[in-house]
Amino acid sequence: MARDWPDLFIVDGGVPAAVEPAPATEQRRVGRFRRLRENLRKTRQALGAELQATLFEDLSDETWERLEEALIYADVGARTTATVVEQLEHEATAGGIAGGEALRERLIELLAEIARVGDDRIDLRPKPTVLLMAGVNGTGKTTTSGKLAHHLSRELGHRVVLVAADTFRAAAVEQLQLWARRSGAEFVRGPDRADPGSVAYEGVAAGVRSGADVVIVDTAGRLHTQDDLMAELSKIRRVIGKQIPEAPHETLLTVDATTGQNGLRQAQLFSQAIDVGGLVLTKLDGTAKGGIALAIAGELGIPVKLIGTGEQLDDLRPFDAAEFARALVG
Repeated sequence: MARDWPDLFIVDGGVPAAVEPAPATEQRRVGRFRRLRENLRKTRQALGAELQATLFEDLSDETWERLEEALIYADVGARTTATVVEQLEHEATAGGIAGGEALRERLIELLAEIARVGDDRIDLRPKPTVLLMAGVNGTGKTTTSGKLAHHLSRELGHRVVLVAADTFRAAAVEQLQLWARRSGAEFVRGPDRADPGSVAYEGVAAGVRSGADVVIVDTAGRLHTQDDLMAELSKIRRVIGKQIPEAPHETLLTVDATTGQNGLRQAQLFSQAIDVGGLVLTKLDGTAKGGIALAIAGELGIPVKLIGTGEQLDDLRPFDAAEFARALVG
């Protein structure tokens, strides 16, 4: 069964949040899977020419070469692709699986196993839980922050504070303020061109004072090659820690799926500079490179926790490895 929002969060007692009644949940999950398949259409079409029904009927060297080419083209990554194809070829040669549909199903299983790394949940037991949003310019941090606030409020009834620590991008503060209104979240901003660290500090303090459940700190976009801005991000983390020693409790890195292998490089360098707890993979609906989710998880061991597939509120959703792999292959 596909993951829903309550499955993503750990609440008091160390267990996922309570789920809604089964019939409504199942209906919504089926509908989401259909949307996911449509969102991954470009990636699936890129794979489809090679992963046609006849591909696995003749398990020759050409079969494995074509499969390898298809996965690399979808940005699954050379290392991850080699691992998957080698395993499939070994199992097929040993007689463990037949060709045709059985081999396709095993491919889906292997891709899901690779995507399923670490703890892909978000722990909301600290009060307040501080979430720090980071990433390269234009990856959708602010939009993701607003949508996440909306779902935390709708699904769990949590009180959320949105903190506009992106004090440099034009209209960033106003954009986040609009999301705060839509989600019913408290909003904290500083003066124009204020120090991002001071805004983050005051935002967390406001969350403590108001008894908020979650504080989401939206930071300015920065290239992973900009050493001074990466140092600033580390400073923001330290400043937040002065307000709450264990905070931020989770750092989510947003990665634009359309950047393909460059997204893998971004995740690698950000994770070297700060403690990245999970990824938000955005813009999956506009790319044929959806396999990058598998490359990042498989090569860096960083769990994908959320995926974005559009501009609507429901276009942000928890990542489900098995569901994603099946929608990817078709």
